[in-house]
Amino acid sequence: MTTLYGTDTAPDAQRDALLDGDVPVTVYGLGKLGLPVAAVYAERTGSVVGVDVDPSVVERVNAGESSVGREPGLDALVEKQVERGRLRATTDASAAAETAALHVIVVPTPLDEVSDEPDLSFLDAAVDAVGAGLDAGDAVFVECTVPPGVCAARVQPRLADASGLGVEEFGVAACPERVSSGRALKDVRGAHPRVVGGVDMEAGRVAELVYDTLSENDVQTVRDAATAAASKVFEGVYRDVNIAVANELARASADLGVAARDAIAAANTQPYCEIHDPGPGVGGHCIPWYPYFLMSRTERATPLLATARDVNDGMPAYTVERLRDALAAEGVSLDGARVAVLGLTYRADVAETRATPARPLIAALTEAGADPVGVDPLVDDAAAESFAAPVVSLAEAARRDPDAAVLVTPHREFHDADWSRFDDVVILDGRDALDGAPHPTYTLGGAV
Repeated sequence: MTTLYGTDTAPDAQRDALLDGDVPVTVYGLGKLGLPVAAVYAERTGSVVGVDVDPSVVERVNAGESSVGREPGLDALVEKQVERGRLRATTDASAAAETAALHVIVVPTPLDEVSDEPDLSFLDAAVDAVGAGLDAGDAVFVECTVPPGVCAARVQPRLADASGLGVEEFGVAACPERVSSGRALKDVRGAHPRVVGGVDMEAGRVAELVYDTLSENDVQTVRDAATAAASKVFEGVYRDVNIAVANELARASADLGVAARDAIAAANTQPYCEIHDPGPGVGGHCIPWYPYFLMSRTERATPLLATARDVNDGMPAYTVERLRDALAAEGVSLDGARVAVLGLTYRADVAETRATPARPLIAALTEAGADPVGVDPLVDDAAAESFAAPVVSLAEAARRDPDAAVLVTPHREFHDADWSRFDDVVILDGRDALDGAPHPTYTLGGAV
């Protein structure tokens, strides 16, 4: 086994050892980000153990199956790497740590639902497992998104305590993933430049060497781990604020009688303008959470970030207001109306319901006296139980003769829906994604 941190081995020899499988890799977390990361590491290095707390995930991976749906190429890549003996999975994180020289952490970093503080318990558990098997010369990469400063202030000392090593004997670097669901393999392999930064210069050097070997794109090594972590958080905050601007413009357009998306598209033909798309809310495990990764770590006020969060969190309620007006224009009251909510996941063609705007939208519909049902081909029975409304098929929703349908998430199945099955339904297209529906169609932002 070859280690990469604090060694006199020449960089070319280190790179060759990595590609030859002489640098064993363990990836902690095999979710929708971690499994693509593990598969690409296996493809390039040939010696990867993936760790997950869910035995069913581990069982599927060891059977050569992907546990992540609708991810182009991932099924075939996992099957191939498992068949070749380059990838295996386990629930025993400590045992996997003992065999590795390179540790890659890709676990969830959610928000506490009460305090809006980053919940780093998953990260802590992974770090403790790594520390139990950490050896001198090992390198630890934190790919999951963390608040700036966590690698130096939390990860490194916790590893030292768990391993008994001095902090100078192993490396820690922030190497935040830049991956979007639905294109994960393309992104991991290098659709974007990779940003890395070490707690010390040697850790940064090792991270640059590894990702320069793995990625087809450039590697940007920044001054330290905090800067690398901040770069990922800044990306998400930029998008949150920009979406809030788009949502405010959509609401203003409704008062002005302007087609918001048409005006935004025209404005964006100017090269210095890049307004995002408005919508019924911002969901997922990234954009709505990352502002708190900054706000929880700074003593200075960040009013713009807080306001953007308020604007975007208010869009489900605004969507219900728009639906009320649309129904009234057709002579129907929202109170008592049957409403089909189309799309319960936070993003099109992604089976993830965390922080989805559909959940508060359904709650607001119910509070307004409406009778909502949810429709989503990607939501299984277990996930459906978290919604305060029945979850039915599109055909069943049509049989219930809804007064209105609200498009929240534009899954591909909704683009080709047979709207002739719906009788006298009012459509509120929250994403301007439906073409040719033979029914009154309204948008969030002004004229149709």
